[in-house]
Amino acid sequence: MLGEEHPGVEAAEQAAAMLTAAGMARMPARVMMALVGSPDEGYTAAELGQRLGVSAAAVSGAVRYLTSMRFIHRISRPGDRRDRYDIADDAWHGMMTANAPLYARLAAFMDQIAADNGDAPLSAARARDVADFLRFLSTRMPQLVDEWRAQRPDPGAG
Repeated sequence: MLGEEHPGVEAAEQAAAMLTAAGMARMPARVMMALVGSPDEGYTAAELGQRLGVSAAAVSGAVRYLTSMRFIHRISRPGDRRDRYDIADDAWHGMMTANAPLYARLAAFMDQIAADNGDAPLSAARARDVADFLRFLSTRMPQLVDEWRAQRPDPGAG
């Protein structure tokens, strides 16, 4: 059984399903969650395919996407002909801070929508409310990541 060979498969699949429900493509979500629980040396594309029960082509596309988004990275080892993949150390907080400029740009569009709907006060107010929230996120997300990093124990203080 796949779950017995690979501990954490069920939790990884449930987490991937949540990411998919939130809008991430299914295969990249599954690959990303498989890599969250990967061994220290990561997984090859073939190992990911075996773990997930999918083709190498499906894994290849997902790996290419996740690498381009900087969620995962390639590990090359001297003498090993196959690349291995692992989750990037800063994948989660990097994703959150990387979206901050997007939130600010969306806020500007919401402001324009509000201005364009000046004759519809409820629509304009709704757009302004969304713009305010997006500006809040664009400011607070990087601050929250900084706060999170500051409160973490020093990994070298073991």
